Amino acid sequence: MAVEIRRDVGGWMSRWDPAMAAEAVENGDWPNLTVAQFALRRATATPERIQLIDGDLALSCAELYRRAQCVAGYFLSIGLAPGDVVSFQLPNWWEASVIDLAASMTGVVTNPIVPINRDAEVTYMLNESRTRVMFVPQVFRKYEYAAMMRRIAPALRATPRVVVVRGEFGDFMGFDALLAESPPLQSAPAVDPNAVKLLLYTSGTTGRPKGVLHSHNTFHADSIKMQPAMRLGEDDVTFCPSPVTHISGYLWALNMPWCGNMSAVMLDVWNPDRAFDQMLRYQCAFMVGATPFLQDLVTVAKRRGETLPHLQSYLCGGASVPPSLIYEAAELFPNCIPWRTFGATESPTMTGPPASRRDMRLAAETDGRLNRAQVKIVDIVTGAVQAAGAEGEILVREPSMALGYARLEDNEEAYDEAGYFRTGDLGKIVHVDHIVCTGRKKDLIIRAGENISAKEVEDAIYRLPKVAEVAVVSMPSRKTGEAICAFAVMHAGEKLDLPEVAQVIAQAGLARQKTPAHLQVLVELPKTPSGKVRKDQLRLLAQQYACD
Repeated sequence: MAVEIRRDVGGWMSRWDPAMAAEAVENGDWPNLTVAQFALRRATATPERIQLIDGDLALSCAELYRRAQCVAGYFLSIGLAPGDVVSFQLPNWWEASVIDLAASMTGVVTNPIVPINRDAEVTYMLNESRTRVMFVPQVFRKYEYAAMMRRIAPALRATPRVVVVRGEFGDFMGFDALLAESPPLQSAPAVDPNAVKLLLYTSGTTGRPKGVLHSHNTFHADSIKMQPAMRLGEDDVTFCPSPVTHISGYLWALNMPWCGNMSAVMLDVWNPDRAFDQMLRYQCAFMVGATPFLQDLVTVAKRRGETLPHLQSYLCGGASVPPSLIYEAAELFPNCIPWRTFGATESPTMTGPPASRRDMRLAAETDGRLNRAQVKIVDIVTGAVQAAGAEGEILVREPSMALGYARLEDNEEAYDEAGYFRTGDLGKIVHVDHIVCTGRKKDLIIRAGENISAKEVEDAIYRLPKVAEVAVVSMPSRKTGEAICAFAVMHAGEKLDLPEVAQVIAQAGLARQKTPAHLQVLVELPKTPSGKVRKDQLRLLAQQYACD
């Protein structure tokens, strides 16, 4: 059966694959339940169980559900209907969980916005999503979000109601007042678990951000497969410093506690020592976070001479992960499997960890074992399916795949005729069912007619312990068309020069042609709100160093 474009109860147009949907229901990947229905089960069966920890505040299932009922009552009192959008630009605070749960109770779509975004990005997202209610902090990390909402109001096509969390600002409603004054929802209306539940904007490393659509079922499919893949049970605790406004943080701090019945510990501002202490205090078994988080935990463990005895699994992704970091973390945390994963907002977690610590080479040198995901590798020019071990673009089709983009035209080039999502990443299948991501399709460097993977060069440079971060891009060259330009961030007090880079490229066994023609040391790499390196900006910078 062909993929259809269908309109849900809220008017959202989404891609619908009947064959995949039927298979997902039959295999148990889609439970056909909403987040609110899972939450009601938890609140009824174990009302006093601690479900979410925010700093020193521990909230039970029943208390979170009760507060969400009040927010849901507010939504209905102001006339929100299924498919209407509420946005929140909040850090990892318990209020985000309550807002998201309330939206699930009423069929409202949530649109998390990363706190680092400012006037231009927020204006764009609120206008495109037609947001009806916007939740912001009064102040977070010294930035005044409530004041920003007052400032951008003239640029908004339809001014949303603004609710200020943990503070107050002028005539905007405060979140505490909303909880106190709103009659709680007593009987939740029927909500379609296949309707759009989440609108999440991509980072926009090139061009405008794209709104990704997910349903309850597509998100549950990720949680349902990842919990057993890491052998996590209902008594295990998740530590989640990854922003809840990002795909990984949303999955593990807002969805998994209800779907998987696992308690979660949230952290709003990253502090390595505080994170280490929290993980010890709450005996956290799992953590999801980007590469810098894992590097910081390794640094703390070495400095303090301590370990994290309860940590069983560390899911590391979102940025390039040096194999050396995985090996070092495995040595310092003897009960843990730290591993590289692969996924995207459109297809969250495509891979799982190795079966045991005996397979740490697979954890460090691949991007995981394919987990309930159908993947094919295709030639970037012809689209022909590649043989095992050959490099090409990674295409995926799986139950946790998004329903497409909010703008239908964005879907046109994003999927192939069989319904596979074009990730834009390059990679290959190794060891039968493991995947290795070798870079981004647009990051290929074509030097004298030869394709060079930026990631391959980055991984080699990462072998130098003095290098904290590295990014490799193309730069113009009259002689070879394109040349390699490397940008590096060094650990404190360290230096790096081009001859040393050339030496490490040679030691890695790479061709001499893969040696960067230019090296530029930066204080920091430009990044998106979700932590991805802005290679588009680096390519512009590299043009200044165009070589002869």
